Amino acid sequence: MKKRVFILLTGVIILSLCSGCALLKSKVNSLKGSLIGVSYTADFYDNYGAQFLKVSGKKIDITGNTVEELGIDSDGNSITNYSLSSVITITIDGKQMSSCGNTVIFEESGLKKDVKFSLSDIESESEGITGLTSISKVINKYKNYFGKPQVVVIQSQLGVPICAYSGKDVYWEIPDDLPKMTKLIIDDKALYIHRANFEIIDKNLIK
Repeated sequence: MKKRVFILLTGVIILSLCSGCALLKSKVNSLKGSLIGVSYTADFYDNYGAQFLKVSGKKIDITGNTVEELGIDSDGNSITNYSLSSVITITIDGKQMSSCGNTVIFEESGLKKDVKFSLSDIESESEGITGLTSISKVINKYKNYFGKPQVVVIQSQLGVPICAYSGKDVYWEIPDDLPKMTKLIIDDKALYIHRANFEIIDKNLIK
C-alpha cells in the first residue's frame, strides 16, 4: 500500500514539474513572433522623436524577455509570476540586437513616409519639445502632401510627432505573438510600431 502511494505521489510531482515547465515554455513562446512581409526598414527614436538608428533586413523576429516576480497569494504562500520586461531582442537576418524603452517603427518595403516631422515643427507649435503639441496644427502645414483620405500620425511615448503616412485603407491590430507591438496595414503594406502612440485621422478633419 505504501509503495502504491509513493508511486502515485511521485507521478503527481513529475506531472506538476512537467506542467510547470510547459507553462513557462508556453509563456516564453507566446512572446516571440516574426514580422510578416517582404523586407523591412527599422527606425529607432528616443522619447523626444529624434532618430538615432536605422537598420534593414528581409527576415525580422521579435522576442520579448520575461522576468520573474516573487509575490504572495491569498493564502500567504510565496508564488512566482512572469511578466514582460522592457527589453526586446530583435533578430535581423540572423543577427541580433537588444532594445529597451525606445520607439521602433518597422516599415515594410514599398511603404513610404509622407512626412517626417522636424524639431522646428514641434517647437513652432509648443513651448519646445517639453510643451504640449497640437497634432492638428503641426500636420496642417503638410496637408497637401497627403494624397489619400486617411492619415496615420505616429508619436513618441511623450507625444512628440515623429512621422506620418497616408492611405485609402488603414486599420490596426494588436499581434498576439509580438511584445508591446501594434501592427498597422496601410494599403496592403505592413507597419509595425513598438512603444509608440498613433492616430488615424480622416484627411477632411485636418483643417
